[in-house]
Amino acid sequence: MFYFFLPTLFSYNGILVASAVVPAVLLMVRVYRSDKLEAESPSLLWRLVRAGIFSSLLALVEERILVALLILALPSDSVLYNIILYFGVVALAEESSKFILLKRRTWRSAEFNCQYDAVVYALFVSLGFALWENISYVMAYGFSTAIVRALTAIPGHACFGVFMGIFYGIAKKLDNRGEASAAKGCRIISVLVPAALHGTYDYIASTDASILVFGGFVAALFVVSYLLVGRFARDDRFI
Repeated sequence: MFYFFLPTLFSYNGILVASAVVPAVLLMVRVYRSDKLEAESPSLLWRLVRAGIFSSLLALVEERILVALLILALPSDSVLYNIILYFGVVALAEESSKFILLKRRTWRSAEFNCQYDAVVYALFVSLGFALWENISYVMAYGFSTAIVRALTAIPGHACFGVFMGIFYGIAKKLDNRGEASAAKGCRIISVLVPAALHGTYDYIASTDASILVFGGFVAALFVVSYLLVGRFARDDRFI
């Protein structure tokens, strides 16, 4: 009797996985096609997606440890607890994990020779992270979660990746010019800015703010990021 239900079960799970994966893939294609100066190799981009998936697992370990320490230090119903949780634990752990894998895979790569490359790299890592995270949420909570996350979380991670990539590209340009100290500062900013945006996203989502406030923030973030992608793609230069 059990085997009779297997095709239906697998079909439903297949729909859930597809609904989680498709938005991330569409954004990857959009960003990849915007790279007009010199397209990146598929092998490197695939390694970056895998790096993003691994970064989600690394962030999960970091978050578990930091949350356990935070619970010991502060009452979980306090405002300070929530601020530290969303900005200092979740956002910083996730964005720093993405950056660690991003830098490890690309900083010394011979393909990293244009400033816009950094935006492509950061987006692919971020969307790899979002893809795996989305599959986990959708398999746990169902199709309705896929719809919500496709409209909010995946674009959110993409936007965080845009800001990370912009400063990461500037850091690479400065490093190539021999300005190591300024490059290091830009690498730090390339983590802190996305973490600040990420923390704001999570904090608004966790409060009693209206859906208009949250939706407005996500929409504004996406529009700004979309415009920045177009601008940096047009102004791309070899570095």
